[in-house]
Amino acid sequence: MEYSGLTRIGTDRCGDLRWKGMYITAEADPTQSKSGDRLFWCHRTHNCLGPDGKLVDDYECNETRQCYAEL
Repeated sequence: MEYSGLTRIGTDRCGDLRWKGMYITAEADPTQSKSGDRLFWCHRTHNCLGPDGKLVDDYECNETRQCYAEL
């Protein structure tokens, strides 16, 4: 089972979207909390807001934003 924010996010995401799951190579442990790690940041701004001042996450960072960088 994949948890958003812990494993992979589709190839339609912004190229500047980052999340902790990108840096963890271990499989998810089913005995641990399944709440998911919803912590995302922008590679350009290095915080939770993109260059346009809007929230960064796997849903919001799409081609409708001016700062979107195709993968």
